[in-house]
Amino acid sequence: FPIYSRFDSRQSIQLGTVSRKTDTMEIEMTGMKPEDRIDFSTIEKRERLTLPDNGRIIIWPILALEVWSIERAMARMVISPPQGVPMTPDHPNWSWHEYGMRVGFWRLKKMMDSLSVRPTVTLNARVCEDYPEVAGACLEAGWEFNAHSYEQVPMHKLDDERAVIDRSMDIIEKFTGSRPRGWFGPGLTQTFETLDHLSAAGIEYIGDWVLDDQPIWARTKHKPVAALPYNYELHDIVMMNIQNNLSHIYRDRALDYFNTLYEESLDGHPRVVALAMHSYLSGSPHRIAYVRETFETLLSHPGVVCWDGVQILDWFSKQVPAPKN
Repeated sequence: FPIYSRFDSRQSIQLGTVSRKTDTMEIEMTGMKPEDRIDFSTIEKRERLTLPDNGRIIIWPILALEVWSIERAMARMVISPPQGVPMTPDHPNWSWHEYGMRVGFWRLKKMMDSLSVRPTVTLNARVCEDYPEVAGACLEAGWEFNAHSYEQVPMHKLDDERAVIDRSMDIIEKFTGSRPRGWFGPGLTQTFETLDHLSAAGIEYIGDWVLDDQPIWARTKHKPVAALPYNYELHDIVMMNIQNNLSHIYRDRALDYFNTLYEESLDGHPRVVALAMHSYLSGSPHRIAYVRETFETLLSHPGVVCWDGVQILDWFSKQVPAPKN
């Protein structure tokens, strides 16, 4: 780090983490692929983790709060544009997201408060500036603040990843009084360098990877970072905005998923079930009843705890200390 090489346009050369054909020029190669950061292990053969009171499952509720700038293309669409040509400004899809902040968030908060569910709130730092009432309600409720970059722009499109990460961390720290310990990338995006920048900025865990049912450690140039088990299968964007399922599928799929892991946890390996929510989707009037039923049913099982990301990180790191890089 860094690695420099010269490429000839007639050759394809792999060095470090990138393979590319290009005209003769000098380029800088940095970062690591995921397989360079993590060790492969199967859940049946690894050392057992234990939960209090012989617990079996951790439910990890995650609420994403984002800022979609009207000056750019929207992060996603609920309605396609006329003639199929995206246009900017995109008022129809921007207003769909805005509903989540004005109405959907408060509907979800009322539900979680009534069930004593304390989610990880992964938020664009700009939420603290543009929607201080929403961010303030999360702070007053004692919910965990997890950094989700500054605004909803993929990490690949940033001119300076580290500067945006630092800015995001500073804004959230100023608003809450404490620095975030966790991170979700916007759109779950990472470059090969992102984890190194996050670790240098003080991030201790990420939630972008879905490669395990238990936390794992990932190496960086600095301190190791824990990757907590996220989930695309129980994700309201995937189920409702991409796959266009009926509203009750959120509940049905979550229960089927949970039942499998609950039975498997009898082998002595506790699992994590992440439930992802966005206020403009899960907070919609025709979905909220199924979201509530999902939490009520899962939390009624013996041996189930409902923790935020920091609680999961502290539990894991006490039993599996971070390795040396």
